[in-house]
Amino acid sequence: MFRLGSMELTSNLFLSPLAGYTNLPFRVVVRELGGVGLCTTDLVNARSLVERNPKALKLVESDSRDRPFAIQLFGSVAGEMRDAARMCEDLGAASVDINMGCPVRKVCKVGGGSAMMTELGRTQELVAGMVGAVRVPVTAKMRLGWDDASWTAPELARALEEVGVAAVFVHGRTREQGFGGGVRLEGIRQVVQAVRRVPVIGNGDVTTPEAAVEMLRRTGCAGVSAGRGAFYDPWLFRRTRHLLDTGERMAEPTFEERLRIMRRHLELMVEVFGEAMGCVLFRKVAPWYAKRFGPASVFNKGVVRVSSRAEFEGVLGEYLRWREQFCDGEGRLLPRYQLAPMLASFQQGEPESARREAIPVPSGPVEVW
Repeated sequence: MFRLGSMELTSNLFLSPLAGYTNLPFRVVVRELGGVGLCTTDLVNARSLVERNPKALKLVESDSRDRPFAIQLFGSVAGEMRDAARMCEDLGAASVDINMGCPVRKVCKVGGGSAMMTELGRTQELVAGMVGAVRVPVTAKMRLGWDDASWTAPELARALEEVGVAAVFVHGRTREQGFGGGVRLEGIRQVVQAVRRVPVIGNGDVTTPEAAVEMLRRTGCAGVSAGRGAFYDPWLFRRTRHLLDTGERMAEPTFEERLRIMRRHLELMVEVFGEAMGCVLFRKVAPWYAKRFGPASVFNKGVVRVSSRAEFEGVLGEYLRWREQFCDGEGRLLPRYQLAPMLASFQQGEPESARREAIPVPSGPVEVW
């Protein structure tokens, strides 16, 4: 068990928010596969949520299959953030997370995201108001700082601990880095050393179970959170939990298992968004599954045009026939087409082609990204 404030979680592994991607269907997929302790919604604008904007409400949609879940808020107006936190509690969220790490200009220019790391006193006061307004734990997600000249995360973490945050999530990059460059594990470790009581959760470049274990070992953090890495590999939490619990590596899922989960993901997208919109949104999801299919150009070209489940099955059927030329008689990829595992930027000696930047940064379909 892992304690986060008043919550007891089954795991110290967390699904980070990923704008436009960590919606209810994906969170359900990850939970069904197992290993995750807490899933967080897309980040949502506090003002939009308080105003009950339909898009904002859809971003934080949940149901009984998605428990416990956290809602991540961004904003810089203390009253709006406080009211939004209360609303999150009313919506059933087990925790409220504050985004202090998003590097995107649209978020920072209104004083949210990484901009909150530049005004510690004001940020501390805002967070204190939120902690006092709700009964559920309040956490904060931050980066190391605005740039390499200002690693403010340790100081900010101490300030937030003083006003009662239940945990601090730290992405091991600065705002200036965006999603490029290497993750600095020493920066996460500095945050761990700066606080006295609250758990620090490490984040950034966690693409494999081995990367998660290395982050835990080298930083001393209490848990690990994955965003893009989990979308690249929805089995990541189960495989990491197995490695932590047994010391043994769990094999990557088979091609057939990847197809099963991809179909399940589409099924949930249709259930939550309707067939037309669910299929349109799935157009950007399916290519992530295909990253471990081996040669997949035919699939990727076709799947970005599907508008129904029937069309998706047609594209998949065509792809499976085309893929046979790259496989042996038992359907396994020939050795020259097999893919090497991903490696995090903080893992030593990895080839440049295998680094984390190989995973593209999602643009997200909503203005809050």
